[in-house]
Amino acid sequence: VLLSWVFLGMEKMVVCLYKRPDALCRLICFPWAGGGTSQLAQWGKLFSRSIEVFSVRFPGRESRLMEPFAKDMTTLVNEITSVLLKHLEEKPFAFFGHSFGSYISFAVALDLKEKYGLEPVHLFVSGAHAPHSEAFLPIKSIPIRDADDEDILAYIETLGGTPFALMQNEDIKKHLILTLREDLRVLQTFSFEKPEKNIPFSCDITCFDGSEDKPHDLEAWHELTSGDISLYKLPGGHFYLLEPSNEIFLTKHITRCIENAGL
Repeated sequence: VLLSWVFLGMEKMVVCLYKRPDALCRLICFPWAGGGTSQLAQWGKLFSRSIEVFSVRFPGRESRLMEPFAKDMTTLVNEITSVLLKHLEEKPFAFFGHSFGSYISFAVALDLKEKYGLEPVHLFVSGAHAPHSEAFLPIKSIPIRDADDEDILAYIETLGGTPFALMQNEDIKKHLILTLREDLRVLQTFSFEKPEKNIPFSCDITCFDGSEDKPHDLEAWHELTSGDISLYKLPGGHFYLLEPSNEIFLTKHITRCIENAGL
C-alpha cells in the first residue's frame, strides 16, 4: 500500500516530460510563487541524456487544483521529501529553484540532510536572498491577510513575467491571485537561523539573478556551505530565466556543473 501511495504521490507531484531512466543525475526543479510545472518541465528537452528533469507541482494548481494549498512550509517540505525520497536515494540529484522555489528547494535540501544524510550534488538558486539574510525579512512582513486583490495584483505586476493575456481572463486572474497569496503565506512560515558552528551543506551552490531585478543578497549564501559559491547575473528582470537565450545559458551551465561533480 505504501508503494502505491508513493507512486500516486509521485504521479501527482512530479512532472517528468522527458524520461531518462539511464541518466546519471536528476535535476529537481521548484517553480516560483503562483507558478506551475510547465516551463521548468520543458527544460528536459534542453539537457543531454545524462540529466533527467523533474518539475515539482505544489498543491492547489494544475492537476492538484482541488487539493487544499499547503498550510505551512513544514507540511509542504514533508510532503515533497516523502514522495521524492526513494528517487533521491537511488541516484545523485541536484536542485534548481527560482524565487519562492529557491526557498522551498533549500528547505527540502535541509530536511533531507538533517533526517537522511542526503545532499544534492549542487544547489542552483535563482532570484532569491539567502534565507538567513536580513534582506529576507521584509518578505515575512508583507501583510497578506489584509492585502486586497489589487495589492496582490500590483505585486505580481512588479515582478513581471505574467503574460498580459492571462490577466484578461477573470477566472485565471482570480486563481493566480489566490495561489500567490497562499504561496506567500507558506513562505512567511519559514524561518531559518544559521547554526553558529555547523555549516548546513558541503555541496557547491550557484546563484543566478536577473540584472534588472531588485538585487538579492546572494553573498550570504557563502555562509551556508563549505563548498564553492558562484554568482551570475543574466540580462532581464525577475523572470529573466524565461528568455530563450538565458534558458540556454542556464541549462548549459547547470549541465557543466553537474558533469564536473564527478558522479
